[in-house]
Amino acid sequence: MTGLSADPKWATLDPAIHPTDPDDYLRVALAWHFGAETGSPFWLRRAEKLDFDPLHDVRGYEDLAMFPNVVDELRHIAVEDLIPRGYGPNPPMPKVFETGGTTGAPKRVILMPDWIEAALDRMLAGPVFAGREPTNILVAAPTGPHKIGSQYDWVVARQNTLKFAIDIDPRWVKKLISQGKNDEVKAYVEHVLDQIGHVLESQHVGMLVTTPPLLRACAGRPRLAELINSKIDVVFWGGAHMTVDERFQLAHEHFPDVRLISRYNSALILEGARERDGLSADTDITYDPRSPVVTFRVVDPGTLQPVAYGERGQVVMNHISKGMFLPNNLERDSAVRVPGRPGQIGDSVAGPKPVDTFGGERVIEGIY
Repeated sequence: MTGLSADPKWATLDPAIHPTDPDDYLRVALAWHFGAETGSPFWLRRAEKLDFDPLHDVRGYEDLAMFPNVVDELRHIAVEDLIPRGYGPNPPMPKVFETGGTTGAPKRVILMPDWIEAALDRMLAGPVFAGREPTNILVAAPTGPHKIGSQYDWVVARQNTLKFAIDIDPRWVKKLISQGKNDEVKAYVEHVLDQIGHVLESQHVGMLVTTPPLLRACAGRPRLAELINSKIDVVFWGGAHMTVDERFQLAHEHFPDVRLISRYNSALILEGARERDGLSADTDITYDPRSPVVTFRVVDPGTLQPVAYGERGQVVMNHISKGMFLPNNLERDSAVRVPGRPGQIGDSVAGPKPVDTFGGERVIEGIY
């Protein structure tokens, strides 16, 4: 399909403005990603192997299940092949981010500049930042190839504040755990805590971005817990799961002066799902995706059919935007299936946590 790169529909459909017509959004996205002049080399090649025509046979979001799960191919393909041709012969270069490499070589995705700017707008208008005086941020989470920490470079640039980062290698920790070197894991965590403590002792910081295992470790150091309670007003956590009991204990016993808030995120969906408002502290957090850009299904991993609401299954994610198309990705997480909000496409999820094995390998969560 020609001319779609200049189609004014993308100005209102993706990615900054919430689409008002999900079906129209899906049609425009499919025409873009499978149009000869606008699709990415990866998807144009991949389309030749499909046993259906995406432009004619995919009529609704449930039909995204027709696509093969291609995320394993993201371990090896050149990321340039993911850039849609519709961005022009000299496209703006994306940011490249990777999964944690929990089961094998990491998978790589791209975030195009227009997506980054729109995602940053949404982030700063969301519950973590809206109405809050900008402060310096300490990122005690993986940076480098991981999106969780790197995105705060964009935040502080927009807010004219400072970011402090801790040097963390989660893949090394997972390797140590897989080899049974638990003493070395503990020594590494202590090394990370030392770095967190030094920043909090010496710098002005108001927000802490970290993972549940590291936050629990901070709670075990009285001086670190004291510093967090006295200096930090928001802890934004993610990258690993947290049980209801752990969340209650951290919020009410260890960090009573701090607001704890999270997002359910994955490198492969490029966008986190927000906590649902109005939930009690003694129940699992429900996360609502930004439908129709990101949609979830919670399925039985054996049959790939939806489980009943209230039952736990494995999460299938779809991402549909101008810069990326990743449908039908069976994630390494299980979650409880929850009805979506009114007007939402697909499921919401509660209590996400890693499955025990994925792709024939044991899943190691580690510190991220």
